[in-house]
Amino acid sequence: MIRLATFFIAALALAGAAYADTPVERGSYLVNTIMTCGNCHSPKGPPDVVAGKDFSGGLRFDEPPFDVTAPNITPDKETGIGAWSDADIKKLLRTGMRPNGLPVAVVMPTGFYDIITDADLDAIVAYLRTLTPVKNKVPDPIYKITIPRQVFPGAEQPIDPAALNDKLKRGFYLVTIGHCMECHTPMVNGPVDFGNSLGKGGREFPGPWGVSISRNITSSKTKGIGDWTDAEIKRAITQGIDKDGNKLKPPMGYQYYAHMTDADVDAVIGWVRTLPAKE
Repeated sequence: MIRLATFFIAALALAGAAYADTPVERGSYLVNTIMTCGNCHSPKGPPDVVAGKDFSGGLRFDEPPFDVTAPNITPDKETGIGAWSDADIKKLLRTGMRPNGLPVAVVMPTGFYDIITDADLDAIVAYLRTLTPVKNKVPDPIYKITIPRQVFPGAEQPIDPAALNDKLKRGFYLVTIGHCMECHTPMVNGPVDFGNSLGKGGREFPGPWGVSISRNITSSKTKGIGDWTDAEIKRAITQGIDKDGNKLKPPMGYQYYAHMTDADVDAVIGWVRTLPAKE
């Protein structure tokens, strides 16, 4: 009996150690999985990131009313964010404002990042500081008009870290910082229609891969994923293969999601299951 108790105590200690990430490890996990930062900020071949150029600037978004290229976020002081303070980086993620007081284009999903816990925000900054500096100047952004920053409903302030112990709340947190609903919700008369069309899909995404159209991920059994099994949804998220065996195209970041923990993927699926059906 004593040996059995000792075994369980040791097992629990090992399990705890697995989750006791350092800030840099936690930041690396978030940046390189659910947040898919390299999906936009790294130059593509296509389809993979150009070797040695990770996070040095990437996709161009030539979509009226702006023409912007995802900037260099390596610590290079001339062309990246090496001269930025930690507070500068946090301010951009929290408010969408650059150190010079100018806003970034709304294609940068800062409206989903207000929910990030202070600890995770510190971890993200700590990890970005460890990246290899790469000198790469991207074209200056062109803004024809200013579009108001749109905050995702429910993401207005940092989540209580204790809430992450709840599976559905953790799923909402992960889906939000992963800005999944940015792509999977259509725009109506300008802003993204979170109020009436959440998860409905239908947005077009041109890129080196051609043109992708985001799918309906609501619980609709005819138009969405209501009749998919959890295993089929997980395969789509982590392998880029849909229910019928078709290969999904970028910018769906399945190659990033493949490195998420099973518990986090399960939490994401659990929350997505709660999306009301949209036909």
